Amino acid sequence: MSTEDDKPENQPPDPPPDSQWKLLVFYLCFYGFMGQIRPGESFITPYLLGAEKNFTKEEVTNEITPVLSYSYMVVLVPIFLLTDYLRYKPVLVLQCLSHISIWLLLIFGTNVLAMQFMEFFYGITMAARVAYSSYIFSLVTPSRYQRMASYSRSSVLMGVFISSVLGQLCLSVGGTTFMTLNYISLGFMCFALVLTLFLKRPKRSLFFNRSDPVCNGTSPPELDKMKPGKPGWQKASAWQNMVIIRMLKELASIVRLPQLRLWSLWWIFNSAGYYLILYYVHILWNDIYSTTDNRKVYNGGVEAASTLLGAITSFVAGYVKIRWTVWSELMIAIVTAFQAGLLLLMSTTGNIWLCYIGYILFRSSYQFLVPIAIFQIASSLSKELCALVFGINTFLATVLKTIITVIITDKRGLALSVHPQFYVYFGYFTLLAVVYLAASLYVAMRHNVCRKPQEAPPVEELCSPVVETLGKDKSTELASSEA
Repeated sequence: MSTEDDKPENQPPDPPPDSQWKLLVFYLCFYGFMGQIRPGESFITPYLLGAEKNFTKEEVTNEITPVLSYSYMVVLVPIFLLTDYLRYKPVLVLQCLSHISIWLLLIFGTNVLAMQFMEFFYGITMAARVAYSSYIFSLVTPSRYQRMASYSRSSVLMGVFISSVLGQLCLSVGGTTFMTLNYISLGFMCFALVLTLFLKRPKRSLFFNRSDPVCNGTSPPELDKMKPGKPGWQKASAWQNMVIIRMLKELASIVRLPQLRLWSLWWIFNSAGYYLILYYVHILWNDIYSTTDNRKVYNGGVEAASTLLGAITSFVAGYVKIRWTVWSELMIAIVTAFQAGLLLLMSTTGNIWLCYIGYILFRSSYQFLVPIAIFQIASSLSKELCALVFGINTFLATVLKTIITVIITDKRGLALSVHPQFYVYFGYFTLLAVVYLAASLYVAMRHNVCRKPQEAPPVEELCSPVVETLGKDKSTELASSEA
């Protein structure tokens, strides 16, 4: 219920944006677009299994691909902290260097160890995505966050779409080889590295590099607005080293919010399964339809279609208007059950086109819930806490994904082949759907119980307006006497 008039009069105004912020945002979006042009990325698995590298399915499934989950878990937290401490740009440079290392290893690497290093660098590039997604907040004022974030996200999705289409056209129409696509991807990554060198390095960030309001007249950070009775922002040196601890304490006090807890759990459990599907689905496609004719490998087209449909469903999700406090669990249960059915189809069918369609629908259904989860989590949090919550959720999802990988995929575990893996993923999503459905029934029952005492008795419906008015006056007098 706070208004603008409730703010302290001595609070300094928000810092003015850079006069060239439009140019900086455009350049960042252009970099985000060009950084996704990797036409060979959709064809890495058939490249490794093909005649050019000639790795076995067991090596790719149980020795090479699991390294991606392990490396991502190891580097996620350090890169998350370094991104803020180093103010974004150095981490973006590191991401480009890691991309270049990936394609150099794909081109010149000849053994399993080289491919494991390739997956290690791929984990670094995935963890470094946080630098790009949070960079935009340092360029504009808070009133422009939502729109500018949508621009940067759209540029990335457009880059992924164009990259997938370009790779598919090069194979199916141009008749190029996988090795040629790798050289093209390496060239684009070198160009992206040049672009990062001209990015402006911000002077402030969310956690470590925060402005001192006494010195430069900027506003106190949102973290210190949470408890206005404790003006800790006046002594920056006292809280600067303890900011993460303070945020964790604040987070512990609001973790009881039902919607925050529900959608955070969805983010952890469903994201873990979603990314495991993305890691191993190309191996499944190669197992269902193994061909030596590169022109008949349609991985790029499928990735382009899934990206486009995912962007459409994400856009549609922004216009879904329901009572999320009542129907969130049921919505999640329906989507998760739909995903489980698609996984069953993908793991049992021998038709590659049905498997393609199942993957496209699976990915777009996940993208449908992502913006809803972001809104439900972020609606009750400040900017700093929002970044921390998403960081914690992503880390826990990565830990869960790593545990599943060690158990069912790694050669030191069960070392299952790709088809049995997808049966396990089907069971995993089925179990989640059952849990969400049970939770939705519990919420519906509790909601009905809470509504019954509020319903008016039938006798009161016969009361005249005069009697009703007298009843209201008596209740008012009784309330006044009790007070």
